[in-house]
Amino acid sequence: MNNPFTLQGKVILVTGASSGIGRAVAIECSRMGAKVIITARNSSRLEETFSQLEGKGHSLFTADISKPDVIENMIPNLPSLDGITHCAGIIKNIPFVYASPENIEEVMKINFYAPAEITRMSIKAKKLKRDSSVVFISSVSGVFCSAIASSVYSASKGAINGLLKGMALDLAPKGIRVNSINPGVVETHIFDADVISREQLEEDKKRYPLKRFGKPEEIAYAAVYLLSDASAWITGTNLLIDGGYTLL
Repeated sequence: MNNPFTLQGKVILVTGASSGIGRAVAIECSRMGAKVIITARNSSRLEETFSQLEGKGHSLFTADISKPDVIENMIPNLPSLDGITHCAGIIKNIPFVYASPENIEEVMKINFYAPAEITRMSIKAKKLKRDSSVVFISSVSGVFCSAIASSVYSASKGAINGLLKGMALDLAPKGIRVNSINPGVVETHIFDADVISREQLEEDKKRYPLKRFGKPEEIAYAAVYLLSDASAWITGTNLLIDGGYTLL
């Protein structure tokens, strides 16, 4: 039976796979038949993700992709890839007038520079196959809207969405597709830090027409779609998944 959404036989790299959306993407890709390579900074949480992958042939390595030399050393060790999903990212809420160059550099290193360099160097090293797919996990912030104290984070995500459109044009002759997923708020361990109270979160949910935040697996399903042959004629697109938030 033909299934255009399958990832059977594909090799997919997932960054930021130690938790949240990255972990969900890695797990769902494995369930759809892919051989998954996962990476993140936290080795123990990365191993926890690895233990949940289905099937065989997966691999993992701990890497701090905020460091250019780590990326440079990582690329030669990659096999030929059918896809990359860039899930690594950080959120730093700072009012604009208090955002230092160091704050901006920290966020841009992980949210923008690292995924751009991993993709660029993978292509130059011929690690990314013809007709492969690159998926950036972006955000509604900086693309469709923003929030108080989110200017730096928004800038990093806006930069990614601008980058991918140019990449999509440059890489089209190679058949390489480049797209992003733009989620609204997703229920992840980011809320465990108690920076935002549970009462505030419940109040924020009311701003969503569907009256809830997203789930990591719901973003992962979209990543599977963009990595699969079912999306073979889609490139340069920002896929909005926000429970209707930006309608209001």
